[in-house]
Amino acid sequence: MKKLVVYTSQTGFTKKYAQMLCKKLDADILTVEDAEKKDENYFDEYDSILYGGWIFAGKLSKLEWFIKNASMWNNKKLGIFCVGASPIDNPDVPIFLDSLLPDELKNNIKTFYCHGGIDYDKMKLSSKLLMKSFVKMLKKKSASEKDLMMASYIDHSFDATDEKYIEPIVEYILEKC
Repeated sequence: MKKLVVYTSQTGFTKKYAQMLCKKLDADILTVEDAEKKDENYFDEYDSILYGGWIFAGKLSKLEWFIKNASMWNNKKLGIFCVGASPIDNPDVPIFLDSLLPDELKNNIKTFYCHGGIDYDKMKLSSKLLMKSFVKMLKKKSASEKDLMMASYIDHSFDATDEKYIEPIVEYILEKC
């Protein structure tokens, strides 16, 4: 069974998970930019395709590319892994995962979440400014305890990547259909 991991990464956390998955699954790897240059027949040889992107402002980066192509990949095992700064036990994570796909694709594509991190040094200036503004808003005088906790969590760089977060993805891709 031939496998492919396609990803986009801004600060390196999604790339790190994509590389872990490739190693565990013996899969090929492409950035979305490289995948966009491929002829649609290129993907015919793959039995499984995983897409990985980073979460920012409640959206998954470059998801449109994957959704557009997923309709042509009905005979393949498909999955999406989302990488974000929120802890995996954040109650918003399942809500986010459920909102990613239109209803007609939810039965064919499984979604996963991997705890990533924040690297302000590698972040684009626009993203960095948005994050710093968000932190400032969370710390306002009338902030709830939840907002203050979130602000203290994301006001600095950190790396929470861990191979344990890809285990469910590996199991899903390797399980018999």
